[in-house]
Amino acid sequence: MVVSVMRNLGTNGGGENLFKAISSDTRLSILEHLSEGDKHISGLAREIGISVPVAAKHVKILEKAELIERRKFGNTHMIGIKLNNVYSFLDHFAENRKLEVEQGTTLLEALKSVAAVEVTKMGDRVKVVSTDGEDGFYIYEVDGKFSEKTVDEYLFYEDVVVEWKKLVPVTKKRLLVNIRR
Repeated sequence: MVVSVMRNLGTNGGGENLFKAISSDTRLSILEHLSEGDKHISGLAREIGISVPVAAKHVKILEKAELIERRKFGNTHMIGIKLNNVYSFLDHFAENRKLEVEQGTTLLEALKSVAAVEVTKMGDRVKVVSTDGEDGFYIYEVDGKFSEKTVDEYLFYEDVVVEWKKLVPVTKKRLLVNIRR
């Protein structure tokens, strides 16, 4: 699987660059700080407690792995995280299961053949609340497109790729609210 991930990431050996990029605590710290928003390299270096030249070397490695990008405003260079590339990398580690079903089989029936599934009825709709013992909110895509149908309504009539996704709470913004006194 690692070879597949490496082939599918970036250009010029992107996977190798990616693994190099995430193998450093300093680079992970840079990514963490950039998750707060774009930063100037000198400010980033100051926050992390390293020199600007050292920060620049780490930034180049992260850029080569396509995890961050540089935006130029005149002579100022701002660095920001490329979250879509981070998410794309993580998608490569999903479990792949092949199965054959009869035409007209529901997604719920297919899913139950490869996983322990717990469902609940919400009004007239069936919702999956647990897959393989992991409680959560689940959605799915068929050939890269979301469906309006529930898992018991979606029927298979042709070969497709289904991506079963657990929505994991990911903080997009953190508001640090202070009350003026």
